Amino acid sequence: MRFGIIGAGRIGKIHGGNVAARPDSEVAYVADADPAAAAALAKATGAKVAAVDAMLASKDVDAVAICSPTDTHADLIERAARAKKAIFCEKPIDLDVARVRACLEVVKQTGATLMVGFNRRFDPNFAALRKRIAEGAIGTIEIVAITSRDPSPPPLAYIARSGGLFRDMMIHDFDMARFVLGEEPVAVSAMGSALVDKAIGEAGDIDTAVVIMETQSGKVAQISNSRRATYGYDQRVEAHGDKGMLHAANVRETTVEWAGAHGFTSDKALNFFLERYEAAYRNELDAFVGAANAGTEPRPDGEDGLKALLLADAAYQSWKAKERVTIG
Repeated sequence: MRFGIIGAGRIGKIHGGNVAARPDSEVAYVADADPAAAAALAKATGAKVAAVDAMLASKDVDAVAICSPTDTHADLIERAARAKKAIFCEKPIDLDVARVRACLEVVKQTGATLMVGFNRRFDPNFAALRKRIAEGAIGTIEIVAITSRDPSPPPLAYIARSGGLFRDMMIHDFDMARFVLGEEPVAVSAMGSALVDKAIGEAGDIDTAVVIMETQSGKVAQISNSRRATYGYDQRVEAHGDKGMLHAANVRETTVEWAGAHGFTSDKALNFFLERYEAAYRNELDAFVGAANAGTEPRPDGEDGLKALLLADAAYQSWKAKERVTIG
């Protein structure tokens, strides 16, 4: 499969490198608003630099990986769909629900293959937890608890265009909650503050939040987010049911543990998402290539992207209004 990579930043480098490393795929072209970044990734992957229009018009491109800023995603998806390319797009499709719906209508009309990059579904630990739930290891799920804390906040310039913590950071956890629960949340309650960096609060956002969700059958999910974790990138999922509990713990720098008279000591959690989800990004690409080649619908798809955004919007509304919000 011949790929065009749109966006040569941090996430574009991950996907470009993973494509180039596969025996059944290659990077044909790289496009980026920064010519130096495009040239560097093209050199690293054996590709050529091209403008987006030329990439989408090329018969040498079967699929595109959209790794550009969020506000370009919906337009690029529509253009790629009309150009008959298979599409992998990093989350979110857009920050506006109406724009996402319009984009997905184009995808539907063109019959395009679209996969949205909720990579955490493909983490070996979280995938194993979900598989064991499906096999009945804990019976009927009652409570899901998701913890996601970054080691430090992003630059303020990023915060200003991110869409806020619920749409930018917690949106991964909304997708994970749906993935683990196996049901759609119908109500959301959110609380949040700016405790890590006052400038984030002054910009109208928060850096610390808790969300509680409920499904139609009464299952409950709790999400805890923070932009600060002094001990590394904190990523944990717990599922409790009527027959037991499953817990996916943090991945640490090493498995070495010291024991002495004062107790036990282990290494920190991995530093950030590049290290923590290295395998997940490869597995995600496996799923996309497999679905595109087979002509089947990949998951997570555009509807998964839309549903996660609806939950993020509901959480934002709940936080602002300080009340429980139902999902229409």
